[in-house]
Amino acid sequence: MDRRIPDDLIERAYQGKNTKEDARLLLQTPPFELFRFADELRALAVGDEVTYVVNRNINFTSRCVGTCGFCAFRDNKGYILSLEEILARVREAASAKATEVCIQGGLLPDVGLDFYQGIVEAIKAEWPEMHVHAFSPMEVYHAAHISGITVKEALSRLKKSGLDTMPGTAAEILSDRVREIICPSKLRTGEWIEVVRQAHATGIPTTATMMYGHVETPEERIEHILTVREIQRETGGITEFVPLPFMPYNNPIGEKMIREGRYATPGTEDLKIYAISRILLHTHVENIQTSWVKLGKKLAQFALHCGANDLGGTLMEESISKSAGANNGELLSAEELEWMIHGAGRVPKERNTLYRGVNKLAVSGRKKAAGYGTLQ
Repeated sequence: MDRRIPDDLIERAYQGKNTKEDARLLLQTPPFELFRFADELRALAVGDEVTYVVNRNINFTSRCVGTCGFCAFRDNKGYILSLEEILARVREAASAKATEVCIQGGLLPDVGLDFYQGIVEAIKAEWPEMHVHAFSPMEVYHAAHISGITVKEALSRLKKSGLDTMPGTAAEILSDRVREIICPSKLRTGEWIEVVRQAHATGIPTTATMMYGHVETPEERIEHILTVREIQRETGGITEFVPLPFMPYNNPIGEKMIREGRYATPGTEDLKIYAISRILLHTHVENIQTSWVKLGKKLAQFALHCGANDLGGTLMEESISKSAGANNGELLSAEELEWMIHGAGRVPKERNTLYRGVNKLAVSGRKKAAGYGTLQ
């Protein structure tokens, strides 16, 4: 049986018109043939630069009224950061030359939009140039409901307060069948899509994520990626796509999987997800981000040869993945990220949240003459 990628599928990929049937064929393609083609499309779309952002995660509370079965972070006797504590973390990020703070937290009962606006306004008052990348579609939906206003109005108020972009998290798998199993109290697929569309219409770009490797089928993964493609075709507001492997530790969904003899996704399967994402999203979403927190540094580095072109952020403080069993650290310096990029044979570039270049390279500008970060 010939398992090479058919010529007509390749042509549709170049045009950004791959179908579900094409995606099914890609799943059957030998891994390194798939990786090679995804890498070819990556080079065509974005060249040899690999980007990263100097940022800090701030998870302002571990308390949550949600019931997500995959969550190991929720603790209803846990912490809530005061505004002063949040600002102290932003101050540390600014001192470390971060250009972005990424702010998310659990869903607090009876906490409406004023709370979220207050965070953004306080940050912008002291650091007007700091990019505020904050609040998932679920958080915006929840805040709007508590405040008795529409999602459109909530987004408009957040924009006026200074919100720059939103993380496209809470997507998990965009299938109501899956969501009924893993997050029954979370917003439905159509509601997530509508919040994201409304954000784009309000002038708030978002990322898009996919948490895979739990109860979804390969078909549902494909449909998720194609849904992201359709949103992007309509709005153009997605800055990057971020596949996130499920961490099956310290949470009910994962514990059930492990009892059944299923564990975290194999590395080859992770890399195939990156490759298929690049192929299906070609000409639509330029940037495919790999997660060094989820994959580990070496597999994330190899993902740069499987369609990915972005290593995400330095993070400085990462709590959610760590609580679910990720053991790859909470912080990487810009220097180490650039070391990884050079080691993959690519050109590092610090970016801001909107993928515009900032500053000089942490490594190349100071140490390239000494051979630092190059393969010998």
